[in-house]
Amino acid sequence: MPGELEMTMDRSRELEAPFWDSHRPSDHANLQLAELHHDDDECDQVIGRRFSRYRCDALLGRGGMGRVYLAYHSQLGRPCALKISSPSATQNYQSNWLATLQEGRSAAKLIHPHIVTVHAVGEEAGRYYIEMELVSGGSLRNWIKQQGAIPALKALQWISSIGSGVDFAHRHGILHRDIKPDNILICSRGQAKLADFGLARRNDLPDALPHGQIIGTLPYLAPEVLQSGEHTTSSDVYALGISLYYLLTGQLPYNGKSYAEIAHRILTTKPYDLRELQPEIPLNVAECVTSMMSKDSLSRPNNGTAAWHLVSSILGQMRDVDTILTEALGHDSAVSWIRCHEKYRLTVQLPDGRKQRVFVESSNHKNDEKLLLIYSICCPATDSFYETALRLNSELSHGGLAIREIEGVSHFVMVDTYPRGTVDPEEVRKSVRLVAETADSVENQLTNADLN
Repeated sequence: MPGELEMTMDRSRELEAPFWDSHRPSDHANLQLAELHHDDDECDQVIGRRFSRYRCDALLGRGGMGRVYLAYHSQLGRPCALKISSPSATQNYQSNWLATLQEGRSAAKLIHPHIVTVHAVGEEAGRYYIEMELVSGGSLRNWIKQQGAIPALKALQWISSIGSGVDFAHRHGILHRDIKPDNILICSRGQAKLADFGLARRNDLPDALPHGQIIGTLPYLAPEVLQSGEHTTSSDVYALGISLYYLLTGQLPYNGKSYAEIAHRILTTKPYDLRELQPEIPLNVAECVTSMMSKDSLSRPNNGTAAWHLVSSILGQMRDVDTILTEALGHDSAVSWIRCHEKYRLTVQLPDGRKQRVFVESSNHKNDEKLLLIYSICCPATDSFYETALRLNSELSHGGLAIREIEGVSHFVMVDTYPRGTVDPEEVRKSVRLVAETADSVENQLTNADLN
Protein backbone atom coordinates (compact mmCIF):
# COMPACT_ATOMS: atom_id res chain seq x y z
CA MET A 1 0.00 0.00 0.00
CA PRO A 2 1.24 3.48 -0.62
CA GLY A 3 1.89 5.92 2.18
CA GLU A 4 4.32 5.44 4.99
CA LEU A 5 4.94 1.86 3.93
CA GLU A 6 6.96 3.03 0.94
CA MET A 7 9.62 4.42 3.26
CA THR A 8 13.14 3.09 2.85
CA MET A 9 16.39 4.16 4.45
CA ASP A 10 17.67 5.22 1.03
CA ARG A 11 18.45 8.97 1.18
CA SER A 12 16.48 9.49 -2.02
CA ARG A 13 13.32 8.26 -0.30
CA GLU A 14 13.79 9.01 3.41
CA LEU A 15 11.76 12.23 3.26
CA GLU A 16 8.67 10.10 2.68
CA ALA A 17 8.64 8.71 6.23
CA PRO A 18 5.42 9.17 8.16
CA PHE A 19 7.14 9.42 11.54
CA TRP A 20 10.04 11.78 11.21
CA ASP A 21 12.35 13.93 13.20
CA SER A 22 14.29 17.04 12.54
CA HIS A 23 16.84 19.18 14.24
CA ARG A 24 14.60 22.16 13.93
CA PRO A 25 15.80 25.72 13.69
CA SER A 26 16.81 26.92 17.16
CA ASP A 27 13.30 28.03 18.12
CA HIS A 28 11.79 24.68 17.12
CA ALA A 29 14.25 22.21 18.59
CA ASN A 30 11.93 19.61 20.10
CA LEU A 31 11.26 17.16 17.28
CA GLN A 32 12.89 13.77 17.40
CA LEU A 33 13.09 11.03 14.83
CA ALA A 34 11.05 7.92 15.47
CA GLU A 35 13.63 5.29 14.55
CA LEU A 36 12.66 3.11 11.59
CA HIS A 37 13.23 -0.62 11.50
CA HIS A 38 12.92 -3.29 8.86
CA ASP A 39 12.54 -7.01 9.48
CA ASP A 40 12.88 -8.28 5.95
CA ASP A 41 13.38 -11.96 6.74
CA GLU A 42 10.51 -12.20 9.21
CA CYS A 43 8.11 -10.21 7.01
CA ASP A 44 9.02 -12.20 3.92
CA GLN A 45 7.99 -15.36 5.76
CA VAL A 46 4.38 -14.16 5.56
CA ILE A 47 4.24 -14.49 1.76
CA GLY A 48 2.64 -17.73 0.65
CA ARG A 49 1.33 -18.50 4.13
CA ARG A 50 -1.85 -17.97 6.12
CA PHE A 51 -2.07 -15.02 8.48
CA SER A 52 -5.27 -15.11 10.51
CA ARG A 53 -8.06 -15.54 7.93
CA TYR A 54 -5.87 -14.30 5.07
CA ARG A 55 -3.45 -15.81 2.59
CA CYS A 56 -0.65 -13.34 1.74
CA ASP A 57 0.34 -13.66 -1.91
CA ALA A 58 2.69 -10.75 -2.66
CA LEU A 59 4.30 -7.64 -1.19
CA LEU A 60 2.70 -4.32 -2.19
CA GLY A 61 4.64 -1.85 -0.03
CA ARG A 62 6.84 -1.46 2.99
CA GLY A 63 7.78 1.04 5.66
CA GLY A 64 8.96 1.69 9.17
CA MET A 65 5.89 0.27 10.89
CA GLY A 66 5.19 -2.71 8.68
CA ARG A 67 4.28 -3.94 5.23
CA VAL A 68 1.23 -4.20 3.00
CA TYR A 69 0.48 -7.41 1.15
CA LEU A 70 -1.77 -8.49 -1.65
CA ALA A 71 -3.89 -10.94 0.31
CA TYR A 72 -6.90 -13.20 -0.09
CA HIS A 73 -9.68 -13.38 2.50
CA SER A 74 -10.25 -17.12 2.78
CA GLN A 75 -13.70 -16.86 4.39
CA LEU A 76 -15.17 -14.21 2.10
CA GLY A 77 -13.30 -15.36 -1.00
CA ARG A 78 -12.08 -11.91 -2.05
CA PRO A 79 -8.71 -10.22 -2.62
CA CYS A 80 -7.71 -7.36 -0.33
CA ALA A 81 -4.76 -5.25 0.79
CA LEU A 82 -3.49 -6.29 4.21
CA LYS A 83 -1.23 -4.04 6.30
CA ILE A 84 0.68 -6.06 8.92
CA SER A 85 2.95 -4.59 11.59
CA SER A 86 6.58 -5.64 11.44
CA PRO A 87 7.84 -7.51 14.52
CA SER A 88 10.01 -4.58 15.64
CA ALA A 89 7.23 -2.04 15.05
CA THR A 90 4.87 -4.18 17.12
CA GLN A 91 7.38 -4.08 19.98
CA ASN A 92 8.78 -0.55 19.69
CA TYR A 93 5.69 1.34 18.50
CA GLN A 94 2.97 -0.65 20.23
CA SER A 95 1.18 2.46 21.48
CA ASN A 96 1.22 3.88 17.95
CA TRP A 97 -0.22 0.70 16.49
CA LEU A 98 -2.88 0.41 19.18
CA ALA A 99 -3.91 3.99 18.43
CA THR A 100 -3.87 3.22 14.71
CA LEU A 101 -6.15 0.20 15.23
CA GLN A 102 -8.62 2.29 17.20
CA GLU A 103 -8.52 4.97 14.53
CA GLY A 104 -8.93 2.29 11.86
CA ARG A 105 -12.18 1.21 13.49
CA SER A 106 -13.46 4.76 13.14
CA ALA A 107 -12.19 4.99 9.55
CA ALA A 108 -14.01 1.75 8.68
CA LYS A 109 -17.24 3.73 8.89
CA LEU A 110 -16.19 5.84 5.88
CA ILE A 111 -17.90 4.30 2.85
CA HIS A 112 -17.34 6.68 -0.07
CA PRO A 113 -16.55 6.22 -3.79
CA HIS A 114 -13.29 8.17 -3.44
CA ILE A 115 -12.03 6.58 -0.21
CA VAL A 116 -10.27 3.22 0.00
CA THR A 117 -12.43 1.33 2.48
CA VAL A 118 -11.03 -0.12 5.71
CA HIS A 119 -12.70 -3.52 6.11
CA ALA A 120 -11.23 -4.86 9.36
CA VAL A 121 -8.58 -4.34 12.03
CA GLY A 122 -7.17 -6.83 14.50
CA GLU A 123 -4.27 -8.71 16.06
CA GLU A 124 -2.84 -12.11 15.20
CA ALA A 125 0.14 -13.84 16.83
CA GLY A 126 1.26 -10.62 18.50
CA ARG A 127 1.16 -8.57 15.28
CA TYR A 128 -1.42 -6.00 14.27
CA TYR A 129 -3.16 -5.78 10.92
CA ILE A 130 -5.57 -3.63 8.92
CA GLU A 131 -7.54 -5.10 6.02
CA MET A 132 -8.31 -2.61 3.23
CA GLU A 133 -10.06 -2.53 -0.12
CA LEU A 134 -7.71 -3.56 -2.93
CA VAL A 135 -7.30 -0.92 -5.65
CA SER A 136 -5.73 -2.23 -8.82
CA GLY A 137 -4.14 1.00 -10.09
CA GLY A 138 -0.96 2.71 -8.96
CA SER A 139 -0.45 5.85 -6.92
CA LEU A 140 -0.38 9.40 -8.27
CA ARG A 141 3.22 9.66 -7.08
CA ASN A 142 4.19 6.79 -9.38
CA TRP A 143 2.10 8.37 -12.15
CA ILE A 144 4.07 11.62 -11.82
CA LYS A 145 7.40 9.78 -11.69
CA GLN A 146 6.56 8.01 -14.95
CA GLN A 147 4.74 10.74 -16.90
CA GLY A 148 5.66 14.05 -15.30
CA ALA A 149 3.38 16.94 -14.40
CA ILE A 150 -0.36 16.51 -15.02
CA PRO A 151 -2.41 19.02 -17.06
CA ALA A 152 -4.44 21.38 -14.87
CA LEU A 153 -7.84 20.00 -15.87
CA LYS A 154 -6.99 16.39 -15.03
CA ALA A 155 -5.18 17.39 -11.82
CA LEU A 156 -8.22 19.35 -10.67
CA GLN A 157 -10.53 16.45 -11.51
CA TRP A 158 -8.53 14.06 -9.36
CA ILE A 159 -8.04 16.51 -6.48
CA SER A 160 -11.72 17.43 -6.59
CA SER A 161 -12.61 13.74 -6.28
CA ILE A 162 -10.22 13.35 -3.36
CA GLY A 163 -11.58 16.58 -1.89
CA SER A 164 -15.07 15.06 -1.88
CA GLY A 165 -13.67 12.14 0.12
CA VAL A 166 -11.91 14.48 2.57
CA ASP A 167 -15.14 16.46 2.90
CA PHE A 168 -17.00 13.24 3.72
CA ALA A 169 -14.38 12.23 6.30
CA HIS A 170 -14.34 15.64 7.98
CA ARG A 171 -18.14 15.70 8.18
CA HIS A 172 -17.91 12.36 9.99
CA GLY A 173 -15.31 13.69 12.40
CA ILE A 174 -12.28 11.92 10.87
CA LEU A 175 -8.91 13.49 10.01
CA HIS A 176 -6.62 11.76 7.51
CA ARG A 177 -3.26 13.25 8.64
CA ASP A 178 -1.21 11.90 5.74
CA ILE A 179 -2.73 13.16 2.47
CA LYS A 180 -0.16 12.96 -0.33
CA PRO A 181 0.13 11.59 -3.90
CA ASP A 182 1.48 8.30 -2.47
CA ASN A 183 -1.89 7.82 -0.82
CA ILE A 184 -3.99 8.75 -3.86
CA LEU A 185 -4.64 5.66 -5.96
CA ILE A 186 -5.97 5.61 -9.52
CA CYS A 187 -8.37 2.77 -10.35
CA SER A 188 -8.32 0.99 -13.68
CA ARG A 189 -11.19 3.23 -14.87
CA GLY A 190 -9.29 6.39 -13.92
CA GLN A 191 -11.10 7.24 -10.68
CA ALA A 192 -9.08 8.57 -7.74
CA LYS A 193 -9.33 7.07 -4.25
CA LEU A 194 -7.72 8.28 -1.03
CA ALA A 195 -5.91 5.47 0.76
CA ASP A 196 -4.49 4.84 4.23
CA PHE A 197 -7.36 6.03 6.36
CA GLY A 198 -5.87 3.52 8.80
CA LEU A 199 -3.69 6.45 9.91
CA ALA A 200 -6.72 8.65 10.48
CA ARG A 201 -8.16 9.73 13.82
CA ARG A 202 -11.27 11.41 15.14
CA ASN A 203 -10.82 15.18 15.17
CA ASP A 204 -12.19 15.45 18.71
CA LEU A 205 -9.27 13.42 20.07
CA PRO A 206 -5.63 14.49 20.62
CA ASP A 207 -2.81 13.08 18.51
CA ALA A 208 -1.90 10.02 20.59
CA LEU A 209 1.85 9.85 19.99
CA PRO A 210 4.87 9.97 22.29
CA HIS A 211 6.32 13.41 22.89
CA GLY A 212 8.32 14.74 19.94
CA GLN A 213 6.80 12.44 17.32
CA ILE A 214 4.60 13.68 14.49
CA ILE A 215 2.52 11.54 12.21
CA GLY A 216 2.55 12.51 8.56
CA THR A 217 5.04 13.08 5.75
CA LEU A 218 7.35 16.07 6.11
CA PRO A 219 6.83 17.90 2.78
CA TYR A 220 3.04 17.76 3.31
CA LEU A 221 2.95 18.87 6.96
CA ALA A 222 1.42 22.28 7.61
CA PRO A 223 3.53 24.82 9.53
CA GLU A 224 1.27 24.64 12.58
CA VAL A 225 1.67 20.85 12.69
CA LEU A 226 5.45 21.23 12.74
CA GLN A 227 5.10 23.67 15.62
CA SER A 228 2.46 21.93 17.72
CA GLY A 229 2.26 18.34 16.46
CA GLU A 230 -1.53 18.66 16.26
CA HIS A 231 -3.43 17.94 13.05
CA THR A 232 -6.69 19.71 12.14
CA THR A 233 -9.11 19.82 9.23
CA SER A 234 -7.13 22.83 7.98
CA SER A 235 -3.86 20.87 7.99
CA ASP A 236 -5.54 18.17 5.87
CA VAL A 237 -6.48 20.95 3.42
CA TYR A 238 -2.84 22.14 3.40
CA ALA A 239 -1.65 18.64 2.47
CA LEU A 240 -4.27 18.48 -0.28
CA GLY A 241 -2.95 21.80 -1.62
CA ILE A 242 0.66 20.55 -1.59
CA SER A 243 -0.52 17.44 -3.43
CA LEU A 244 -2.20 19.58 -6.09
CA TYR A 245 0.99 21.65 -6.44
CA TYR A 246 2.97 18.42 -6.93
CA LEU A 247 0.54 17.14 -9.57
CA LEU A 248 0.71 20.41 -11.51
CA THR A 249 4.50 20.81 -11.43
CA GLY A 250 5.98 17.38 -10.82
CA GLN A 251 7.93 18.74 -7.86
CA LEU A 252 7.42 19.80 -4.26
CA PRO A 253 7.22 23.49 -3.26
CA TYR A 254 9.91 23.13 -0.58
CA ASN A 255 13.12 21.18 -1.10
CA GLY A 256 16.26 20.74 0.95
CA LYS A 257 19.11 18.41 1.79
CA SER A 258 17.86 17.54 5.27
CA TYR A 259 14.74 17.35 7.36
CA ALA A 260 15.81 20.48 9.21
CA GLU A 261 16.27 22.48 6.01
CA ILE A 262 12.89 21.45 4.58
CA ALA A 263 11.11 22.10 7.88
CA HIS A 264 12.73 25.53 8.10
CA ARG A 265 11.57 26.41 4.57
CA ILE A 266 8.04 25.22 5.27
CA LEU A 267 7.94 27.48 8.31
CA THR A 268 9.65 30.57 6.90
CA THR A 269 9.92 30.80 3.10
CA LYS A 270 7.57 31.22 0.15
CA PRO A 271 7.12 28.22 -2.17
CA TYR A 272 8.47 28.20 -5.69
CA ASP A 273 6.05 30.21 -7.83
CA LEU A 274 3.61 27.84 -9.53
CA ARG A 275 3.22 29.80 -12.77
CA GLU A 276 6.95 30.36 -13.16
CA LEU A 277 7.36 26.59 -13.16
CA GLN A 278 4.32 25.98 -15.41
CA PRO A 279 3.29 29.24 -17.19
CA GLU A 280 0.29 27.57 -18.85
CA ILE A 281 -1.45 27.02 -15.50
CA PRO A 282 -4.50 29.35 -15.34
CA LEU A 283 -4.33 32.16 -12.81
CA ASN A 284 -7.42 31.00 -10.91
CA VAL A 285 -5.90 27.53 -10.52
CA ALA A 286 -2.68 29.03 -9.14
CA GLU A 287 -4.68 31.18 -6.73
CA CYS A 288 -6.60 28.11 -5.57
CA VAL A 289 -3.36 26.26 -4.80
CA THR A 290 -1.90 29.29 -3.03
CA SER A 291 -5.00 29.54 -0.84
CA MET A 292 -4.95 25.87 0.12
CA MET A 293 -1.24 25.86 1.04
CA SER A 294 -1.18 29.18 2.89
CA LYS A 295 1.15 29.19 5.90
CA ASP A 296 -1.60 30.89 7.90
CA SER A 297 -4.22 28.26 8.70
CA LEU A 298 -6.89 30.96 8.96
CA SER A 299 -6.25 31.95 5.33
CA ARG A 300 -6.93 28.44 4.00
CA PRO A 301 -10.27 26.77 3.37
CA ASN A 302 -10.90 25.56 6.91
CA ASN A 303 -12.07 22.03 6.13
CA GLY A 304 -12.67 19.48 3.40
CA THR A 305 -16.06 20.91 2.52
CA ALA A 306 -14.67 24.40 1.84
CA ALA A 307 -11.68 23.00 -0.08
CA TRP A 308 -13.86 20.74 -2.21
CA HIS A 309 -16.19 23.61 -3.08
CA LEU A 310 -13.23 25.82 -4.00
CA VAL A 311 -11.65 23.24 -6.32
CA SER A 312 -15.04 22.30 -7.76
CA SER A 313 -15.93 25.89 -8.59
CA ILE A 314 -12.69 26.33 -10.55
CA LEU A 315 -13.04 22.93 -12.21
CA GLY A 316 -16.56 23.84 -13.25
CA GLN A 317 -15.20 26.90 -15.04
CA MET A 318 -12.63 24.82 -16.95
CA ARG A 319 -14.53 21.73 -18.08
CA ASP A 320 -16.90 21.96 -21.00
CA VAL A 321 -19.63 19.39 -21.54
CA ASP A 322 -18.11 18.24 -24.82
CA THR A 323 -14.93 17.20 -23.00
CA ILE A 324 -16.93 15.32 -20.38
CA LEU A 325 -18.97 13.48 -23.02
CA THR A 326 -15.88 12.61 -25.04
CA GLU A 327 -14.19 11.12 -21.97
CA ALA A 328 -17.34 9.27 -20.97
CA LEU A 329 -18.68 8.02 -24.30
CA GLY A 330 -16.03 8.57 -26.97
CA HIS A 331 -15.40 4.83 -27.33
CA ASP A 332 -19.05 3.72 -27.10
CA SER A 333 -20.26 2.90 -30.62
CA ALA A 334 -23.86 2.66 -29.37
CA VAL A 335 -23.97 6.36 -28.47
CA SER A 336 -23.71 9.37 -30.78
CA TRP A 337 -24.36 13.05 -30.09
CA ILE A 338 -24.67 16.48 -31.60
CA ARG A 339 -24.59 19.91 -29.99
CA CYS A 340 -27.72 22.08 -30.16
CA HIS A 341 -26.71 25.49 -28.78
CA GLU A 342 -25.92 24.88 -25.06
CA LYS A 343 -27.57 21.46 -25.06
CA TYR A 344 -26.26 18.08 -26.27
CA ARG A 345 -28.64 15.57 -27.86
CA LEU A 346 -27.47 11.97 -27.60
CA THR A 347 -28.91 8.99 -29.42
CA VAL A 348 -28.49 5.72 -27.52
CA GLN A 349 -28.96 2.44 -29.38
CA LEU A 350 -30.79 -0.09 -27.19
CA PRO A 351 -31.44 -3.84 -27.52
CA ASP A 352 -34.21 -5.10 -29.83
CA GLY A 353 -33.58 -2.26 -32.26
CA ARG A 354 -35.03 0.41 -29.98
CA LYS A 355 -33.31 3.74 -29.37
CA GLN A 356 -33.69 6.67 -27.01
CA ARG A 357 -32.69 10.33 -27.12
CA VAL A 358 -30.91 11.68 -24.04
CA PHE A 359 -30.14 15.35 -23.42
CA VAL A 360 -27.16 16.69 -21.46
CA GLU A 361 -26.68 20.30 -20.39
CA SER A 362 -25.41 22.49 -17.56
CA SER A 363 -27.80 24.17 -15.15
CA ASN A 364 -27.95 27.95 -14.79
CA HIS A 365 -26.65 28.05 -11.21
CA LYS A 366 -23.54 29.98 -10.20
CA ASN A 367 -20.22 28.19 -10.78
CA ASP A 368 -19.84 26.36 -7.47
CA GLU A 369 -23.49 25.20 -7.58
CA LYS A 370 -23.80 24.21 -11.26
CA LEU A 371 -25.33 20.84 -12.03
CA LEU A 372 -24.93 18.57 -15.04
CA LEU A 373 -28.45 17.64 -16.13
CA ILE A 374 -28.96 14.29 -17.87
CA TYR A 375 -32.53 13.63 -18.98
CA SER A 376 -34.71 11.87 -21.53
CA ILE A 377 -38.32 12.44 -22.62
CA CYS A 378 -40.58 9.45 -22.02
CA CYS A 379 -44.00 10.47 -23.32
CA PRO A 380 -46.79 13.04 -22.83
CA ALA A 381 -47.98 13.24 -19.21
CA THR A 382 -51.66 12.43 -19.66
CA ASP A 383 -53.96 11.83 -16.69
CA SER A 384 -54.41 8.16 -17.56
CA PHE A 385 -50.65 7.56 -17.13
CA TYR A 386 -50.22 9.20 -13.70
CA GLU A 387 -50.87 6.17 -11.50
CA THR A 388 -48.56 3.91 -13.51
CA ALA A 389 -45.89 6.63 -13.68
CA LEU A 390 -45.96 7.09 -9.89
CA ARG A 391 -45.55 3.35 -9.38
CA LEU A 392 -42.64 3.20 -11.83
CA ASN A 393 -41.00 6.21 -10.17
CA SER A 394 -41.15 4.52 -6.75
CA GLU A 395 -39.24 1.56 -8.17
CA LEU A 396 -36.32 3.62 -9.52
CA SER A 397 -33.02 3.19 -7.66
CA HIS A 398 -31.32 6.13 -9.39
CA GLY A 399 -32.62 9.36 -10.90
CA GLY A 400 -36.35 10.02 -11.05
CA LEU A 401 -39.36 10.83 -13.19
CA ALA A 402 -40.41 14.46 -13.43
CA ILE A 403 -43.01 16.41 -15.41
CA ARG A 404 -41.70 19.14 -17.72
CA GLU A 405 -43.30 21.48 -20.18
CA ILE A 406 -41.92 20.81 -23.68
CA GLU A 407 -43.27 23.05 -26.43
CA GLY A 408 -46.31 23.79 -24.29
CA VAL A 409 -47.12 20.14 -23.54
CA SER A 410 -46.48 18.34 -20.22
CA HIS A 411 -44.21 15.30 -20.57
CA PHE A 412 -42.85 12.63 -18.27
CA VAL A 413 -39.06 13.04 -18.24
CA MET A 414 -36.45 10.76 -16.70
CA VAL A 415 -33.92 13.03 -14.93
CA ASP A 416 -30.52 12.52 -13.30
CA THR A 417 -28.19 15.24 -11.94
CA TYR A 418 -24.58 15.54 -10.80
CA PRO A 419 -22.41 18.40 -9.46
CA ARG A 420 -21.01 20.03 -12.60
CA GLY A 421 -17.50 20.54 -11.29
CA THR A 422 -16.91 17.07 -9.86
CA VAL A 423 -18.89 14.73 -12.06
CA ASP A 424 -16.79 11.77 -13.15
CA PRO A 425 -16.84 10.56 -16.79
CA GLU A 426 -17.68 7.07 -15.58
CA GLU A 427 -20.68 8.46 -13.70
CA VAL A 428 -21.83 10.20 -16.89
CA ARG A 429 -21.41 7.04 -18.94
CA LYS A 430 -23.48 4.97 -16.51
CA SER A 431 -26.08 7.69 -16.09
CA VAL A 432 -26.63 8.20 -19.83
CA ARG A 433 -27.14 4.48 -20.29
CA LEU A 434 -29.43 4.17 -17.26
CA VAL A 435 -31.51 7.24 -18.16
CA ALA A 436 -31.93 5.97 -21.73
CA GLU A 437 -32.94 2.47 -20.66
CA THR A 438 -35.33 3.69 -17.96
CA ALA A 439 -36.97 6.36 -20.14
CA ASP A 440 -37.42 3.85 -22.95
CA SER A 441 -38.92 1.32 -20.53
CA VAL A 442 -41.38 3.92 -19.19
CA GLU A 443 -42.33 4.96 -22.72
CA ASN A 444 -42.79 1.33 -23.75
CA GLN A 445 -44.95 0.45 -20.73
CA LEU A 446 -47.11 3.56 -20.99
CA THR A 447 -47.50 3.89 -24.77
CA ASN A 448 -46.07 0.73 -26.36
CA ALA A 449 -44.29 3.09 -28.79
CA ASP A 450 -40.71 4.14 -29.55
CA LEU A 451 -40.99 7.82 -30.46
CA ASN A 452 -38.33 9.36 -28.23
